[in-house]
Amino acid sequence: QVQLVESGGGLVQAGGSLRLSCAASGRIFRINAMGWFRQAPGKEREFVAAIKWSGGSTRYAESVKGRFAISREDAKNTVYLQMNSLKPEDTAVYYCAADFGWGIGVSEEGRRFDYWGQGTQVTVSS
Repeated sequence: QVQLVESGGGLVQAGGSLRLSCAASGRIFRINAMGWFRQAPGKEREFVAAIKWSGGSTRYAESVKGRFAISREDAKNTVYLQMNSLKPEDTAVYYCAADFGWGIGVSEEGRRFDYWGQGTQVTVSS
């Protein structure tokens, strides 16, 4: 079994920054990619960012490009999401996800990810 534990959410004013962390533990043999998704009240879950474990290539949603940065720490099986210039529309529950498959590239499709964290709330006040 694999566990993903997120941390770093909270309340911040518009224009501020937050850094989310997600640590994977358990029966991990190989990580293909890890990513972040978010879900705002009354809306569907949406892709935010993802990173390929080998090589470190990244992919971002258009709405966060230039403001968010995803990174990884191999030795700790941990992925980070640095969020800058936060906007009220970034308010959501943020979920970490891990892809243990063999797909090529970095996917933004939730179905490609095998395990999910419990989520961490990010609230941006105006």
